Amino acid sequence: MPTLTVIIASTRRGRLGLPVAHWFIEQARAHGAFEVKVVDLAELDLPLLDEPNHPRLRQYTQPHTLEWSAIVDASDAFIFVTPEYNYGYPASLKNAIDYLHQEWLHKPVGFVSYGGVAAGTRSVQQLKQVVTALSMMPVNEAVALPFFTQFIKDGKMQPNETMVQAAGAMLDQLVRVEEAMRPLRSPPA
Repeated sequence: MPTLTVIIASTRRGRLGLPVAHWFIEQARAHGAFEVKVVDLAELDLPLLDEPNHPRLRQYTQPHTLEWSAIVDASDAFIFVTPEYNYGYPASLKNAIDYLHQEWLHKPVGFVSYGGVAAGTRSVQQLKQVVTALSMMPVNEAVALPFFTQFIKDGKMQPNETMVQAAGAMLDQLVRVEEAMRPLRSPPA
């Protein structure tokens, strides 16, 4: 079974995206096509990129980089759960992406975004440029939550049917794309 790693991007104290992430993680586990792992960037606590060598070389010197490399390397697909900050995505996510290079190659990625009127979609558009530069494949289906706080009651996400359907469609597409890209990640014969 392929491994899907859900990355929670926001690290802000008092962040409101955790109920969104927890709801999506439940959806992914219930979907059943992936072994689901979770990385909360607030817990991973990567410092601002502090490696002396370019990530392409994989000559890591820091224990936190070695740990992060192992997590990403062992993943077959990703979901980035991200807010939108000032028309963009959080610096914590860019930093986490930039720590590595080869570990991301030829892996699909989906997005769960949340925010105000734009539902985090502007952050996703910027992220698509970044991930394609790493030879990742962003899937077209996505979950975008506008005015997301209205769906949080007592600290728990209360999604509507459209959100649930979007999550299922994205996971279905991620399954197909991961399978199609798997040979690209295999060493040449």
